[in-house]
Amino acid sequence: MTQQHPLLAPIYAPGSEPYPPGTTQDEKDEVRKIQNWTKQMNMVMESCPTKVVMAGGMGFLLGGFFAMMSASFAIEDPMSRASQELRDQGMKGQAKHMFKEMGRNMWTSGKGFAKVGALYSGTECCIEAYRAKNDIWNSVAGGFLSGAILARNAGPKAMVGGGLAFAGFSAAIDWWLRKAPAEEP
Repeated sequence: MTQQHPLLAPIYAPGSEPYPPGTTQDEKDEVRKIQNWTKQMNMVMESCPTKVVMAGGMGFLLGGFFAMMSASFAIEDPMSRASQELRDQGMKGQAKHMFKEMGRNMWTSGKGFAKVGALYSGTECCIEAYRAKNDIWNSVAGGFLSGAILARNAGPKAMVGGGLAFAGFSAAIDWWLRKAPAEEP
């Protein structure tokens, strides 16, 4: 019996490789179910609404985390009127005030980060779907539109400046994420 050279073996499309000998029909059906489920999950994860919700949720968590971390550095001026009132409340009152203030700041910061993340993700995803390409220009255009929308209340000049700044930041991040990893020695 002669063996076939590995380079001459047939090439199969992903997901259509032959099953090993002895595979039952039930096992084949189970593999097909898993492949269909994986395909459906990939479609859901690549949809624009899912990306927007995920970006908004992660932005909310990140903004809340940053606010919580910055609260540990916020020191009240001991000579201020608020400090005098807090000193009279005792340790429990001071802790209650500190946690209430930290929660308020976490909520505010989280909402801001969520808004920016969802806005950018949505515009970039819509542009990518319209262009039917996945390249750096989607990030640049999405960044420009997002920056302009975020600066809309400050006037046209600020919209252009905000758009350019956000587009530059988006391009830098996208370029860094897309660059080929350095080869290991």
